[in-house]
Amino acid sequence: MNIKNRRHFLTLKDLSSTELEKLLQRSIELKKIQHSGEIYEPLKNKVLGMIFEKSSTRTRVSFEAGMAQFGGSAIFLSSHDTQLGRGEPVEDSARVLSSMVDAVMIRTFEHNKVERFAEYSSVPVINALTDDYHPCQLLADMQTYLEHRGSIQGKIVTWIGDGNNMCHSYINAAQQFGFTLNIATPDGFEPDSEIINSAQNSGTTINLMRDPLEATTGSDLVVTDVWASMGQEDESAQRLKLFSNYQVNSKLMQQANSEALFMHCLPAHRGEEVSSSVIDGDQSVVWNEAENRLHAQKALLELLLTSTDK
Repeated sequence: MNIKNRRHFLTLKDLSSTELEKLLQRSIELKKIQHSGEIYEPLKNKVLGMIFEKSSTRTRVSFEAGMAQFGGSAIFLSSHDTQLGRGEPVEDSARVLSSMVDAVMIRTFEHNKVERFAEYSSVPVINALTDDYHPCQLLADMQTYLEHRGSIQGKIVTWIGDGNNMCHSYINAAQQFGFTLNIATPDGFEPDSEIINSAQNSGTTINLMRDPLEATTGSDLVVTDVWASMGQEDESAQRLKLFSNYQVNSKLMQQANSEALFMHCLPAHRGEEVSSSVIDGDQSVVWNEAENRLHAQKALLELLLTSTDK
C-alpha cells in the first residue's frame, strides 16, 4: 500500500460523518451475511498485526474472529512478545511491522504511541483503545442504537461516571453523529476540556453536569463504564466512595425516556456503576452491543483494506 494513500482510524474524527453512516449500514449488512452462514472473504491472504499492551477479551476475539471470517488471519502480539515492549522505538517497530502485515491494531496506554506508530506505518493503523479514546467501541454502540431505535441524530445521550476514554469518544460521536451529550461526573473527574471545546466549537451541544438524575432526564440513551479503568486499580477504594451516587439504577433510568436504551462497553461491575436490574433488564442492549464489535470492526477493516466504494 502506498504510504500516501493509507488511512488510519485513531479516533472517530478520522472518518467523515457520511463515511461513518455508511460504515454502520455496512456493519448491519455484514452481520446479516455472517448470521446467514454465507462465506464472504474480501481479505483473503491479508494479515492483521494485533499489538496488546493492555489486556483484552472482546477486542482480541472480535478482531481475530473478524479476520478469520474475512478469509485473512491475525497475529497476536503482547508487550512481552515484541521488541516494542523491550524499549525499541515506536517508529522502528512501525516501519518493520508494517512491512510484513496489511494492517496493525494497537491497544495501549498513551494515545501518543498510537499516533507515532501511525505516522511511521506504511499500512492502516487502528486504535483498539488508548487512555484517551476507544473509537471501535463507539462504532459498535452507534450500530446498536441504529438497529434498535434508528438514527441517533438529534437524540439526547447521557454519560454517567468517569470522564474517561469512552466519554471522550462519546464526545467525538456527538460531533460526528449529531446528538446532544449530557455528561454527569463527580467533581474532578470531568473529561478533557480540549476535547469538549473542540466539539462545542463545531456546534455540538455538550452539557457538563453533577446531578446524574438531571443529566438523565429525557435521555434516549444512557451509558456508563467502570469507575476504575485499567491502570487505576489502586484508586478503586477511593473511587467507590466518590462515585457512589453515580450508579445507573432503576431510579435513574426512570428519568430517561420510556424507550431509552442502556449501554456499557463491558466488563461491568454489577452493584457499582450499574445495578443488576438495569444491565439485565429490558432496556439493556449490552449483549447486542458486545457482539457488534465484531461486525463494526469487520466493516472498518473492509473500508481500510479494500476499495473505498463499499
